[in-house]
Amino acid sequence: MRVTLIHNPGAGKQGRDNGERLVAMLAEHGHDVRYRSSKEDGWKKALKKPADLVVVAGGDGTVARVARRMVGRGVPVAVLPSGTANNIARSLGQVERPYEELVRAWPEGRRVKLDVGLAKGPWGERYFIEGLGAGVFAQLLGNPAGKKAKKAKRPVENALERLREVAARCEPLEIAAQVDGKDISGRYLMLEAINLRYVGPNLHLAQDTQPGDGHFDVVMVTAAERARLVHYLEHWQENRDRLAVLPSLRGKRLRMEWTGFELHIDDKLKPKDDAKPQEMSGIVEARLDGDTVEFLVPDGRKKR
Repeated sequence: MRVTLIHNPGAGKQGRDNGERLVAMLAEHGHDVRYRSSKEDGWKKALKKPADLVVVAGGDGTVARVARRMVGRGVPVAVLPSGTANNIARSLGQVERPYEELVRAWPEGRRVKLDVGLAKGPWGERYFIEGLGAGVFAQLLGNPAGKKAKKAKRPVENALERLREVAARCEPLEIAAQVDGKDISGRYLMLEAINLRYVGPNLHLAQDTQPGDGHFDVVMVTAAERARLVHYLEHWQENRDRLAVLPSLRGKRLRMEWTGFELHIDDKLKPKDDAKPQEMSGIVEARLDGDTVEFLVPDGRKKR
């Protein structure tokens, strides 16, 4: 196959020399490889060139950046996960499997559609893969300690501890919101439109989330559920697949009145530090309009 390989040499424990090793491995399996580093100019243009498969070797940030540009293209994306959380790969059942095993399985793999959400607000429009929300996640992203957690030796565990600290002390946000026209306005510690089974630091927040089912789960945590959320964050590491039993609704559109509180779209925080006044409040929507990207997923193991 003609393969475009987008590689993040800084993801996880990878070294910069791993790019050559990845190209050699793919070539050994008979693939014609076009290589681009996600750290250098040109990787976006490479995605526009003819290919049978786009392979992403990196973490969630790199996979999401590529996936947003492959919406509706009809060219599948395959993941060689090398990040810290690997939520996208984990939701597709592709973690803890050797690269060689994943590559060998591509010829008999199946295409799985993943919904791509659209976030619309006073700043414009943006696709998202994992989710959009306000409360503890966004506050963690905006906190200097949260940014340091990404660079820690155990970034997932460190982020979970920081998230638990935020959840234990933060004040609820007053949010006027609707899900598919149903009023859910209230005071929230967390209000999240979740598009994947795993989000953030590998949190399993919604039970029924499935790739490509046309719905996301809106997780709604008020002060009444604070103890339940904190308990989950304290004991999550005992079982990666532990489910946070939190109130949620399934839907296709979340609409909220944004008053400038911290809001995240995947790993991007709003408002930006240099945002104009007109970009700091207004109506925000997260919706699924049928946009999808296809992932090539090897068979042979039950999805996590």
